Amino acid sequence: MTFTPQPITADAPEAIAHPLMTQSWLDLTFLHWAADPADVAGLLPPGTVPDTLDGVTYVGLVAFRMHRVGWLGLPGVPYLGTFPETNVRLYSVDEQGRRGVVFLSLDASRLLPAALGRLVFRMPYMWSRMGIASSGDTVTYTGRRRCPGPRGAGNRITVRIGEPVREPSALEHFLTARWGMHGVFFGRSRYLPNAHPRWPLHRAALLACEQDLFTAAGLPEPAGEPVSVLYSPGVPARFGRPTRPAGVPTP
Repeated sequence: MTFTPQPITADAPEAIAHPLMTQSWLDLTFLHWAADPADVAGLLPPGTVPDTLDGVTYVGLVAFRMHRVGWLGLPGVPYLGTFPETNVRLYSVDEQGRRGVVFLSLDASRLLPAALGRLVFRMPYMWSRMGIASSGDTVTYTGRRRCPGPRGAGNRITVRIGEPVREPSALEHFLTARWGMHGVFFGRSRYLPNAHPRWPLHRAALLACEQDLFTAAGLPEPAGEPVSVLYSPGVPARFGRPTRPAGVPTP
């Protein structure tokens, strides 16, 4: 198969008029390390390959607050739909050129959303004890996994928020302008599109990072400091209905 990625765009390629799901992502910190595409290709779903920039792909650790998840046009749920989350993600592209992310793990502090995400949608949700605390221009994210295992895997991340990003670099666009996710839903490889306003980004300084979520997800321990550290106050997001990547047969 030939994979020719579509151009990276700061805005979603299409609006989602009738969303399957709505939510907001708030108080986000994006940490990214460079990776060899060959090291992560085997972790991607069928019909996708690692997306690269100048021959390099990336592994991301993204911590944030999920806010008011809603389904099928219904208002977002204030309690069950609002919780801290931390995900480990890779970057993917399918035969149609659609760029996306692939989640290797999603730690969430609410048991019911984590259980539904795992049991109904077969996504790698984990139930974890988590918290987000702000003090001035610093934000600290903590998490410790409850189940499933490895029990106790988690993170402690502290960043200092810096100046706004006036003009994102090519790498910053590559890492954040992602308009869908690739995954296996209900046993089938699918692409789930999303749309949201442009990210209001800030560069950030990483003050502390202790985590073993990468190794828990089957990745090697990252070498050195992250190549990109960004913060965003957040955006509202809309998800469309999943579609099948070209070249992947329907079971």
